[in-house]
Amino acid sequence: MEIGLIIRNARNEAKLSQEQAAEALGVSRQTVSNWETGKTYPDIISVIRMSDLYSVSLDHLLKEETSMKQTYKEYLEESTDVVRSNEKKSKLMLVLVTLGIWALSLIAFGLVHTNVDSRGYMAAVTWAVLPVTFFVSAFLIGNRGWFGKLKWLAVPLFGLMYAMSGYTAYIASEDTIMKTIVWPDFVKLPIGILIALIGIGAGIWFRNRTARQGAQN
Repeated sequence: MEIGLIIRNARNEAKLSQEQAAEALGVSRQTVSNWETGKTYPDIISVIRMSDLYSVSLDHLLKEETSMKQTYKEYLEESTDVVRSNEKKSKLMLVLVTLGIWALSLIAFGLVHTNVDSRGYMAAVTWAVLPVTFFVSAFLIGNRGWFGKLKWLAVPLFGLMYAMSGYTAYIASEDTIMKTIVWPDFVKLPIGILIALIGIGAGIWFRNRTARQGAQN
């Protein structure tokens, strides 16, 4: 007996339609249909949820010939590898984007000119672009649970990066206006730290909230 047929029989014995099962499992009806016809395999989380929903043991749902068990095991391993690979890519993308925006801000400070428009632009970078970038990055780190306990190193790191963004000071000397880059600006250090703390904290809070809602459902 294939795993799809086992899943279908368990659903029928629980007197649930595919639509009802799909809604309870948080997937589409087509996904349930694909599982039951053997077109695709359910992930391990879905199997656990089906075990609870259909009031059957995991052993019953996964009871199958050795060859089938091996196939499903290989599927789960492959799925896990794909998830890990995507997670690594996402982490790398987050690091590259954050560093890229920060680096561009430093370059922009070096190219700023002595006029009102450019000063307003640099103010926007300093007080909007960089804080938003650091907050979003910190939020994703907390929400995805990336880097484990090392994630808290992002707090002083983002604080230092924000301080290193510096600011442009304008000095009037007779008829000439000179500019100089004040770098680092340690006044920004606690601001950057606070932004990172709030971001990671908010990410963890939303992650835990989602997990609690999933458990209740």
